[in-house]
Amino acid sequence: MEHPDEIVLVMDLCPQANLTEMLLGGKDSASTALREFYSEKPRRSVGGYFEARLSSPFMPLSEVANFVVIPREYNNRIPENVALLPGDNLLELLSEAIRQASQMALPVDAWSKVNSWLLDFYKIYSDQQDYEVAAFIDCNPSFSIYTQIALCASEYVVVPYTADDSSRRGIENIFALLYGVTSSELAAYARISFNKRATEELLSLPKIHTFVSNRVTMYKGKPSSAWLAKSGPIKSLISEIRTKNKKLFVSHHQPAGFFVDMPDYHTVAVVSSSEGCPLSDVTPGHHDVDGDIVQVNKSSLDKYKKAIKLLVDRM
Repeated sequence: MEHPDEIVLVMDLCPQANLTEMLLGGKDSASTALREFYSEKPRRSVGGYFEARLSSPFMPLSEVANFVVIPREYNNRIPENVALLPGDNLLELLSEAIRQASQMALPVDAWSKVNSWLLDFYKIYSDQQDYEVAAFIDCNPSFSIYTQIALCASEYVVVPYTADDSSRRGIENIFALLYGVTSSELAAYARISFNKRATEELLSLPKIHTFVSNRVTMYKGKPSSAWLAKSGPIKSLISEIRTKNKKLFVSHHQPAGFFVDMPDYHTVAVVSSSEGCPLSDVTPGHHDVDGDIVQVNKSSLDKYKKAIKLLVDRM
């Protein structure tokens, strides 16, 4: 545990709530807990918070702690200083109502007020705590209204990607939508993007912090030639954009620059997510995953722990 004297607030802005399920212990225990949260009035989740904000979209709530849960109470493998704003598939159902609220003619700053909902949440929650609060927000890949709200609450962005063309296109979209940086043939669309509106409304946008290359395939202890061939164009794209737009990036002094490699998603990661166990606490040996016995090898586990430590150190 790297920061025991801080509260680590995890805000799950993905409707699938995968991160929430992991923190709550995975398997059946997480499903039971989520049903409990969703049955409360108001729902104890990000969906419940956004639902409450829709009733008064332009006035922050005075209290938000009732939307937060402590995963340790449901999963004793999670440190007690971790707090969670649970994910909720209600986000998808609320998204159109949220978008309409942001487009109201009055007040004139309706768009910026709605896009500040999650920032309001963080400020209110952290002001009511006795310890410093570090927040992490998990988003899904779509640039929906709730993703925009998450970005407006963030200081930095960590971008996971795989070594393929679809990830390259996804990264191009991040720069176009979030920062208005795009190729000449799409420049007209960039001028009406989220970035333009956020700039006009004086909303702070996060800086690019790190690109995490996940599912790195290894051969004889090194990334495979196929992986290197596919990841090369992505790194070249990012390098080219940074050369022309340095203000969008944080200043890094690490030898790896903006890139961290994460091993391929195999047994270690499956066991960790299935058991709701932090990678730092996963043990080598046999594990039961949905009735099947799988083997966690120490060498694979050590690779994951080393990669995770490198990423945490950068934070």
